[in-house]
Amino acid sequence: MTTINPWINFNGNTEEAFDFYRSVFGGEFTRITRFKDIAGPEFSVGETDANKIMQIILPISSTQVLIGNDVPEFMGKVSENENRSKIHVGVDSKEEAKKIFDGLSVGGQVEVPISDGAWGTHVGMFRDKYGIEWIIEFDPKVPTGPDIV
Repeated sequence: MTTINPWINFNGNTEEAFDFYRSVFGGEFTRITRFKDIAGPEFSVGETDANKIMQIILPISSTQVLIGNDVPEFMGKVSENENRSKIHVGVDSKEEAKKIFDGLSVGGQVEVPISDGAWGTHVGMFRDKYGIEWIIEFDPKVPTGPDIV
């Protein structure tokens, strides 16, 4: 089953924002990954970004999650007066991820080609030809159906 979940970018205050969201929605985070957690030879992380949130996930219903991250310093600040979110599409397989990625990114601008990510998922990011930002991801450890929570 394919799911679509909001993914929000922040300027360094993701953890504070998600603690607030958790106080409203309840529940517990199913993932908190900091940039330092995925640092390695292929992905260097500056000292100012090391403790920032690379990905945090808060279930908000039995089938939907809220996802967020801090924008790393090298990418610049998020303009809070513009769109600062991406549409996250969680899928059941690498093949489905590639099919959706290849289809939606036609005529757009690929930011991260679809591939195995440093945190164990198969993921790609792009801005489609209409300017909408997408993340397509297959995570073998996270169910995308009704048993998501």
